Amino acid sequence: MANYDLTQQTAPNLDRHLVFPLLEFLQERSLYPDGQILKAKIQLLNKTNMVDYAMDIHKSLYKTEDVPQDMIDRRAEVVARLKSLEESAAPLIQFLQDPESLKEFRADKQYNLHMLLENYKNFQSPLNQLQSRIWLMHWSLFIFFNHEGGRNGIIDLFLYDRTLAEKLNMTYDEAERWIVNLVRNSKLDAKIDSKSGTVVMEPNHVNVYEQIIENTKALSLRTYKYANLVLESAQVQTAV
Repeated sequence: MANYDLTQQTAPNLDRHLVFPLLEFLQERSLYPDGQILKAKIQLLNKTNMVDYAMDIHKSLYKTEDVPQDMIDRRAEVVARLKSLEESAAPLIQFLQDPESLKEFRADKQYNLHMLLENYKNFQSPLNQLQSRIWLMHWSLFIFFNHEGGRNGIIDLFLYDRTLAEKLNMTYDEAERWIVNLVRNSKLDAKIDSKSGTVVMEPNHVNVYEQIIENTKALSLRTYKYANLVLESAQVQTAV
């Protein structure tokens, strides 16, 4: 089976979070030695901040509690970076967690943006916000589409109100078409309410009655084909 595996060809074109499920699948199917899969996981984690996870895999692979010095150094860098980000974002987080402070927000988006930029220098510019939202959309697809009710969740995230177009840097019509294409490509039964700015999405669960009908149709088609083959064979034998 390993001869037909295309993981090595497809993995370089995928984000790291999409390669992990492939490695898990290969490990569950035992297509490769377990040690080879674990080494691939460590290599995949090398340039990420998931150092603790890489350390756990290393310990499992080599049956030891010791880890390489480069992992220890990398972990120290990640922890220092995390603390630095927490410290720089602390005033903004404190502001957003304070109900009284939130009352300073107005319906005017430009006012809110100017206020945050003036008071919190680390607040993102509109361009950086757009880039962050694009990445959020990209990464969230993997999470939401693998979680029960996730398809509704991603719609709630990006279509909570009529500000979707602003979040995507599109006109309202363009944003609506984007949602329509998302619904269509997901092959879901969904309806879009333009007035309320909501989308109701339901997965296509085929009920038992429909399954019986489809299976009956398929069985009838196969029976018809087999009957034709038998008749054709009989006709050939008669002719001979």
